[in-house]
Amino acid sequence: MSAERLSYALASGGLALPESGSIALFGAPADTALDGIDPSRVEVIQTFFPDHAAWQRRGVATRSDPAGPYAAAIVTLPRARTLAENRIADASALTPGGVVVVDGAKTDGIESIAKALRARVPVLGQVSKAHGKCLWFQGGADLSDWRHAPERLPSGDLTAPGVFSADGVDPASQALAAALPDTLKGRFADLGAGWGWLSKQALTRPGITALHLVEAEKAALDCARANVTDPRAVFHWADATDWKPPAALDGVIMNPPFHQGRKADPQIGRAFVAAAARILSPYGRLWLVANRHLPYEAALAEAFRETTEIGGDSRFKILHAARPTRQRR
Repeated sequence: MSAERLSYALASGGLALPESGSIALFGAPADTALDGIDPSRVEVIQTFFPDHAAWQRRGVATRSDPAGPYAAAIVTLPRARTLAENRIADASALTPGGVVVVDGAKTDGIESIAKALRARVPVLGQVSKAHGKCLWFQGGADLSDWRHAPERLPSGDLTAPGVFSADGVDPASQALAAALPDTLKGRFADLGAGWGWLSKQALTRPGITALHLVEAEKAALDCARANVTDPRAVFHWADATDWKPPAALDGVIMNPPFHQGRKADPQIGRAFVAAAARILSPYGRLWLVANRHLPYEAALAEAFRETTEIGGDSRFKILHAARPTRQRR
């Protein structure tokens, strides 16, 4: 949500929020400013664990699923169109008679969403600012056909709108799964487990005694719970960069995210490498897949005594590291 656009709409664009009642923020990032909004009236709907936890630390009521009814709702537009439509449909249904605000950047598809909304509901107002738009309409409109349920892939795996690689198995995860030794054994974690495909492949190794699936996006983790039915699997809705296992691990596998919004951010992967080193036993090992251009080798060399590239192609590299140098905290 752009605080600049919302503030402008409230100050001079004709938007008026009700003076009482709960205001729902659908998908608002944790650093969103609440200028002009009483935080005690706000309920944030956030399924991404780092943002969910950060809102709670700010003292703002936070849920992973909307409850309602709300006096007003403000929808932050995500990149995935199906997820955007889900949020808007939920906001409209749960804000009967109140105002629903949809805010988004041009790069996240606000132009096409605005056009589609105008064909469905009377738009009460709109402002354009900071490379995006903020528009609003009266809640209660029936947008139920904009709801998108989780779907099964041809493989039978369940995915959900907006999750990473929702339309099929990620090729990088396939490359990593093919490179994993058949002799894996002991306690493992899959950091950034997504909807669970890589974990399923790892669990074909009988020597693994436990596999912790750590995933920040609750919708993806819910799919993983349905997809990975092996009793050795343990599920954690958590930020992989600060998650703590019950005991030091023998191995970690991961295909870490490398985008923050639309911008590539290698620091995310580096944080995953540091986390793996922290949670592994002194002789633990890490298997990592990354896009060929991402510079993770320095982070691996800093955190592990042994690192090597064990496979890949022009698109991906498979990296193996062993014997972490950092002390477990």
